[in-house]
Amino acid sequence: MTHDRVLLGPVATWFPDTVAEVATLAELSELPAHRRDHALALGIDTVRTADAMTEVDLAAEAARIALDEAALDAADLDALILVTGRAPHYLLASEATRLQHRLGATRAFTTAVGDLGCVSISSALTLAAALVRAETHCRTALVVTAAKTPTRNRYRAPMTLLGDGAAAVLVTTSGPGRWEFVDQIVRSEGKYADLFRIDYRDTDSEDWVEECADESTYSFRLAVESKKRFETIIPELLRRNEVPHGAPGSMLMQNLSAGAFAFWEEALDRPVDKVCHANLAAYGHLGSMDMLVNLEAAAPTRATDAYALLLNSSPVAAWSAGLLRRL
Repeated sequence: MTHDRVLLGPVATWFPDTVAEVATLAELSELPAHRRDHALALGIDTVRTADAMTEVDLAAEAARIALDEAALDAADLDALILVTGRAPHYLLASEATRLQHRLGATRAFTTAVGDLGCVSISSALTLAAALVRAETHCRTALVVTAAKTPTRNRYRAPMTLLGDGAAAVLVTTSGPGRWEFVDQIVRSEGKYADLFRIDYRDTDSEDWVEECADESTYSFRLAVESKKRFETIIPELLRRNEVPHGAPGSMLMQNLSAGAFAFWEEALDRPVDKVCHANLAAYGHLGSMDMLVNLEAAAPTRATDAYALLLNSSPVAAWSAGLLRRL
């Protein structure tokens, strides 16, 4: 027996208390002038910093809030999906089952996704939706993601500046959701698989550096390909769900920079939702977490039955377009 309707919510977010003003970050003084100017022009005013907390620590905070808001005990979860970070605390160990143990989700089918960068949250939602649609014994799946910068530097040239936090969303077939998860398309292209990378095997973690192998490829070739991908998958998504082009209104997308928002507004002829600008300024880029932070912020602004279009991309490269309906 399959269940066609998938609901998302509650969506919970959690941020560390420590706030860092971007203009005062010590690392900016170590950058060349053009890099420093770029970092200060991203549209990011502050970021949260997690200090000694691990990604699992962060994830557990958001997960508990989501469970409390849903009045659900962790032991009653049918599935737990962790969107892992790019630098796990230990190699060979399991971040997902560590979170499972921390929460007490003893009977949940537990797994992790994380190989598509920012688009990993889209993969996790696809998996969660498939589980609750197709498995008669799976009624509740919790998707959890955390963001913590993997190096001592938060500035990721030439793209964005990273903040820390966590988010979680309950995926069910019968509530208490805020959104209906209507449909989603995820695509990827392996020729960009290591465009951004950290060479870590023979390097002390204090010396890890996120590197872009070819900035012209990122800034031009990947940008052009990303535009073409979205121009293909957005109409496909809307057409197969019989939703008019203008019905979703403004886009919800990942928070990279004010410049990136301007680029996508021109490229796709659709405005970026104001909540994205506000969250970019307050939190910086949060990886996979951006989608859930923006979705939660947008909920009060969308009328019942209104659609939301979620666009996500990663320099891996991967792209996703998701269609949601406000309940």
